[in-house]
Amino acid sequence: MKEVNPMVLGIRDPVSLQSLAARITEQIAQVISLSLSLQSVIFCLLFQVLAVCLYPKLLKESSFPVDVRQRAEKLLGACNGGSVGSYSASSCGIPQIQKSVAEFITKRDGGVASDPEDIIFSSGSQRTLKLVLHLLSSGQGPTQTGVLTPLPCPHTLPILLDEVGVKLVPYRLLEERGWTLELEELHRALKAARRHCEPRAIYISNPGNPTGHVQDLKTIEEVIRFAASERLVLLVEEVYQDSVFGQDKKFLSYKKVLFEMGASYSERVEMVSFHSISAGTMGECGLRGGYMEVINMDLLVKNFLTSMQGPCSPPVLPQLALEIMVNPPSPGDASYEVFTQKVETLTQNAQRACEFLNGVPGMSCQQAMGLYPCLHLPAEIIQEAKRSGLRADVLYCKKFLEEEGVCLGPGSENGHDDENYHIRIQDFWIGGNKEICHKKYRQSVRLTNKSQLSAVGVRRVH
Repeated sequence: MKEVNPMVLGIRDPVSLQSLAARITEQIAQVISLSLSLQSVIFCLLFQVLAVCLYPKLLKESSFPVDVRQRAEKLLGACNGGSVGSYSASSCGIPQIQKSVAEFITKRDGGVASDPEDIIFSSGSQRTLKLVLHLLSSGQGPTQTGVLTPLPCPHTLPILLDEVGVKLVPYRLLEERGWTLELEELHRALKAARRHCEPRAIYISNPGNPTGHVQDLKTIEEVIRFAASERLVLLVEEVYQDSVFGQDKKFLSYKKVLFEMGASYSERVEMVSFHSISAGTMGECGLRGGYMEVINMDLLVKNFLTSMQGPCSPPVLPQLALEIMVNPPSPGDASYEVFTQKVETLTQNAQRACEFLNGVPGMSCQQAMGLYPCLHLPAEIIQEAKRSGLRADVLYCKKFLEEEGVCLGPGSENGHDDENYHIRIQDFWIGGNKEICHKKYRQSVRLTNKSQLSAVGVRRVH
């Protein structure tokens, strides 16, 4: 251990319940397999298309919808040699899919042009973010690069900043105002940070991860002006942009707002936006695919950024999944009805879950795209946690996992370091069977006595 890189030793330990969750998942799976039989499995468009791309002989299989075979044939044509086993044509990715993503962004932003050359693919948004942070990272002590980071933040971000040697500069989101970002807090955080590091970028999560808050036009404009005046690079995570389910909410991309603010901003503010197939309605974490769009970055720096991918191009299958994500089924396509039903179900689940959590004693939850409820834990739970050497939110999640078989994320993973405890919740599917989902949903709601709290917890399970 004495010979290990000191920077690696300095990486904070993650709060991980995954090994315990894996054992309990296996137990639950055995019970479900004995008590319930799944009559059918609905294969979504993504897996059907990828299956055909992996085994092109399926192009002749009539059991696949026509639009699936057409998409697979088009995607295979974009691959070198017509095979997913070949390298991408460039270190950034497959040019035709870069073009598809650029067209998606242009359409999303009401005609604000996107250049395919500004689209860079990699194995997930975390990988692309890491590449950018490596470029920004420099110095030690008061000259060390700092990145303004929201609290709460994505639970993977603090460890990633540690890994690349970048100082986390926290700015707090206001829960009592629906997790809003206030300009005064940004100025406070920046002033405090300049005593011990050199802030060079600001990280934005919109819609918020894990809070689900969707920023409005005024907030986005204020952040852009702030970044411009302080010469900060904007790092904008927008991976939940297709998951804004509230009727009074609307997603606005930072790029769209930037270019509507005029040339004094659109031609000089450096920005990188990130998207991924791991989040939102796609939710395919295991495929590990993401992209970034770089805006106003010096050409030589951008070229160096693409060269950091290494001698091998990004993996092909995730790029195909990204193409499907940015081109969902259209009216008239054979797969359109199933796709729209999925989106409607997610909308209903988000609203229902928030209403339920606000009805649980000892909990409160802001109305947002995601669910990040606050825990009002009794004193005995907090004392037990101290005796166990755990944070109270970690102990709560551990007990919930052991007693209910449901895995939650403790808010301390997301940067919460005060006594305002939270848990991170995601939408869930179990076995693809609605009856199982409803049964587990009901079973995971249980109140014992006044000194104990119980709530519904959900996590995406494949």
